[in-house]
Formats: sequence, C-alpha cells, structure tokens
Amino acid sequence: MSFNELGLPEAILRAVAHLGHESPTPIQRKAVPIALAGGDLLAAAQTGTGKTAAFAMPTLARLGARGAHGAPPRALVLTPTRELAAQVAASFRDYGRHLPLQTEAVYGGVGMFPQTRALRRGVDVLVATPGRLIDHLEQRTARLSNVEVLVLDEADRMLDMGFLPAIRRIIAMLPANRQNLLFSATFSAGVRRLAATLLRNPAEIDVAPRNSAAATVTQRAFHVDKDNKRPLLVHLLRTGGWGQTLVFARTKHGAERLSDQLEREGILAAAIHGDKSQGQRTRALDQFKQGRVRVLVATDVAARGIDVDGLTHVVNFDLPNSPEDYVHRIGRTGRAGASGEAISLVSSEERAQLKDIEHLLGRTLSAATIAGYEPTHPAVSGSQSQPAGVRRRHTPGVNPAGHHGHRRDAGGGRTHGRAHTPARKGR
Repeated sequence: MSFNELGLPEAILRAVAHLGHESPTPIQRKAVPIALAGGDLLAAAQTGTGKTAAFAMPTLARLGARGAHGAPPRALVLTPTRELAAQVAASFRDYGRHLPLQTEAVYGGVGMFPQTRALRRGVDVLVATPGRLIDHLEQRTARLSNVEVLVLDEADRMLDMGFLPAIRRIIAMLPANRQNLLFSATFSAGVRRLAATLLRNPAEIDVAPRNSAAATVTQRAFHVDKDNKRPLLVHLLRTGGWGQTLVFARTKHGAERLSDQLEREGILAAAIHGDKSQGQRTRALDQFKQGRVRVLVATDVAARGIDVDGLTHVVNFDLPNSPEDYVHRIGRTGRAGASGEAISLVSSEERAQLKDIEHLLGRTLSAATIAGYEPTHPAVSGSQSQPAGVRRRHTPGVNPAGHHGHRRDAGGGRTHGRAHTPARKGR
C-alpha cells in the first residue's frame, strides 16, 4: 500500500514525499482511514511504529480542508512529557508544511509568556502536557471552545503519572461534538475505563501487543553485582564499539550520579530527568542527537518522546519496576526496521524483575557473565555463556587491560580533555 491509497490530501502527500516516507506503517494503514472518516479511535501502538503520523496526518487533513482559523485551537493533543510534546509538535509542522496551519506546544519547565503570546496570535493545533495546559486555562490564556479533534497520546503513561484528574478537567471544557483519538501502548484497565467515558462507538485497532518487543532488537542480560554495574558498563562502552547509547536509571539521583561517574571515566555523558530544567533537558538531548555526547542517562519519565535516528544500543542499568516499561525502553532502538541491541545489567536483587520481564515477553533472555565481573552469587541458569571464574573488582578508572579510563572515550579513541556539557548541573 502507498500513502496515495490512504485518502490524504495532496498537500500532505507532498510533505510525506519530502520526508522520504515510501509506504505507511501498519498503524498508519489502519488508523488514518478511520480518522479521516471522522470516527473515534482506540489504538494500541508502541513508540517507533509511526503512531504520531497516524493521528497527525488525518487531523491536519481535517483542519486544512477549511483553511487557517486564526483563533483558539481546533485540535488538541495531550502528551505525558515535555519531550514528547515537542516531538509531536515538530511532526505536525513537518506533515503540515504545505498547509496554512499553526502548531504550538505548551509544556512546563519554561516560561509562560512566550506560550501565551503564541496562543493569542492564534493556533490551529495545540500540543500540550496536562499540567501546563491547566495553568493556561486557569489564567484564561487558552480556550478550548473550538476544539474539533482531541488526541490523547500515550494515554497509559499519562494515567501512570497521575494525570487523570487534569485530563478530566480538560475534557469538561471541550465541546461535546468532537472527534476523539486515543493512542496507548497497552489497553490497561485504566485506559479501558478512560476510553469508555471519552470515546463514542470507537473503532479499535491493536498493532502492538503488550509483549511485542521489536523483532529487530537483540536482547541480552548480564548478571553482575550491583556495585560492579558501573565498571561493567564502562567496560562494555569501551570494548563494544557502540555508538550513541541510551542508558536507563531508575531514579533521578541515580541518573545524575551515573552521568557524573561516566564523565570521570572519560566517557562523554549527560543526564536527563525530571529535576532538570526544560532548557537543560533540551540541550542534553540536542548534544546526544548531534553526537557531542555519546551516552545519555535517562529516567523512564524523561525518556518519553526521545527519538534518535540510528540509536543502536539501549542499556538497562537498573531494571524497571514494570515489565511493560522494559518494552518501552528497548523500543528506542531497532526503529523503522533498523537493528539494535538492548543490554540489561541484572543484579541478584533484580532477578525477580527479570523473570517478570521474561514472562511478559514469553521467552527467556540470553544471559551471560563477563569475565572479571562475575556476580558473587551466580544466577541459577543454564544460559550463562561464560563460566564464573575468579571474580575480581576493578579499581575505578582502570579497565581489565589496565588502561586508565580517562585515556579513552567510549569508542576506544583518545580523548582530549573533558567536554563541556552545559546541560549538566553546575556547568
């Protein structure tokens, strides 16, 4: 199937061709015709499947048919995080480049005034995080009386983050006669309840079952003591020939500390988490995308919306509490048919979480130990690819060959001093 067969207007097809997209993804093939017909939709799709375009293209087609409005927004897209809001807004601008429509994003962590000024000029598509939109509504700098299309993106994550009261407040301010498109990675009980109160006779499509980790992602686990995780990560970064690497930590403090430790080892790193200002988060992500930072350490919430072309490796430094979050994490690599690798560093305290992940995936992950980093209490498993030998701890900054960490970067090349990373605290 080609994009020409979806029923999209010529202006959007030109934008699709400009972006180099050759054929629609499964979620686009199923969702776009339904949305173009004006029906409500409940869709399950993982990140990296083209879901943003699946609601952006038909929404733009509907609004573009009537031309620019220059008034309060006619389409409202709610997202759980700042990064995802910015990414979704950029997608709307890309697909609507040949349409006379204005798209703006409003989210926390930055000043209200520039957002207020944009809203007063007139916005056709408003992409917002619930909290910041409530701020604008309370200050009467935003009005929702003209909204024709409501999109809830990553609804499961918004519910997990406690946004349900804010979502209900926002929905109460919308016109009753509107189209509703709800996208979620999973059809959890909470998502089902929300859909029942929001959607009217929705079509339901599911192109991403709960356990559908991308087939293009190779998944491996390394058993290691908790205190030896950081030295093992440094070893893998130096010897693996990895490119840009996204590393997940469980807590904001843990992400910041690991980023600092990697930099002390001579590996260019930055952290992105909820305690960072929006400016710091944006700079860190830009540095990562531009290759000025090799490793981005992130928490689950801050990583929502991160989309980096060519990202080859994701590392679970800490296993997530939710098996579904594991699928979200590793979906950052292996996108658009490219191959990727997901590495999990598993301490003895996390073996139950690994079993939960394997239960969700329906298979056992390939597990191993690395010589020199064997855990004190080896996992009982027949899948360990290397026998446990004499365990030795490594002095911080020294790799197994005895080279000092600050002498080499993650790709094995010599570094020339510490890189300036303004996204980090104190920089």
